[in-house]
Amino acid sequence: MEAAGAEVVERTGQNAVMGLPGWSKIREHQQINKRIDAWLGEHPEVGVHVPVDSPAANFPICKIAKKHRARVMHMVAPQVWAWGSWRVKKLRRLSDLVLCVLPFEQAWFEGRRVRARFIGHPLFDDALEMGVIERRASELPQGAPRLALLPGSRPAELTKNFPILLESFRRLKNDYRGASGVVAATTPEVADRLRADAARLGGWPDGLEIVSGETDAVIAWCDLALVVSGTVTLQIARQNKPMVIVYKSSPAFYHLVGRWIVSTPFFTLPNLIAGREIVPEFVPHFGDAEPIVQMASRLIEDESLLDRQRSELLKLAGAFEGTHAAESAAEAVMQLAGLLPSRIAAER
Repeated sequence: MEAAGAEVVERTGQNAVMGLPGWSKIREHQQINKRIDAWLGEHPEVGVHVPVDSPAANFPICKIAKKHRARVMHMVAPQVWAWGSWRVKKLRRLSDLVLCVLPFEQAWFEGRRVRARFIGHPLFDDALEMGVIERRASELPQGAPRLALLPGSRPAELTKNFPILLESFRRLKNDYRGASGVVAATTPEVADRLRADAARLGGWPDGLEIVSGETDAVIAWCDLALVVSGTVTLQIARQNKPMVIVYKSSPAFYHLVGRWIVSTPFFTLPNLIAGREIVPEFVPHFGDAEPIVQMASRLIEDESLLDRQRSELLKLAGAFEGTHAAESAAEAVMQLAGLLPSRIAAER
């Protein structure tokens, strides 16, 4: 938005956290919200507030926006269907429209009297430049099987999950001598951090490379991805590449808190969208690398399992055909601002 010409009033995305924030993070957001409140008071012409995702960070700002008579349109529905479903009452009170990027969300929200619209997912908006991607993929290491490691981007995510992905690769490399691997780091800074982490974890394994900012090329290159649960699983699904998904968690936190507030049978996006397990998921995972290695080995050695997963991922990608999230979101903002006729009025 800044690149498109938007004025940036506050930056709230630095050092993002998942789970329970510390007191300093809470105080930081309280101060940000106070300044946003003052800014909106000075700019009564603001007509639409567009929060993205996180209900914990956004609900207080939505309340402030409503106080200043702005309408609220969520771009990326808060995942209240996954955990803390009681928050849907607050979402209903603080929202005029919720835009959904996952196919099942619209029906879930509408069933709870929240006005919602499925718009597709930004990952599927534009066609992949497969020529460029495949040329870059051809420059990555040879070998078989080809294993992609996608460890996430958040610091806490990397700390919990990279060691288990690294150990999984070591064991698979020992079992399959011809294997090669590539770590897809999101940024050069993340790549440097992962190299340093590996040095403390027994050193960087032979046969493993690391690249940054080239996730699609790494996905195109690989035979199988070992991936930390998150949006990147949809990037992998888009190219119909088999995967094993993991997210290491604290057993104490999960058993004391998580198990009581999570309300879905699955945790990962491919399985949530399909409504059943089409991809092996170890989420939450409390153990070592052994079950991940065993599952990866099963997939490597049984082509029919790989084909079955590819087929299911192809169906999943089909759910986004004909959508364009950015265009639909822009249209919805203009409708809510009164700059375009309401789609509901037009349909009537």
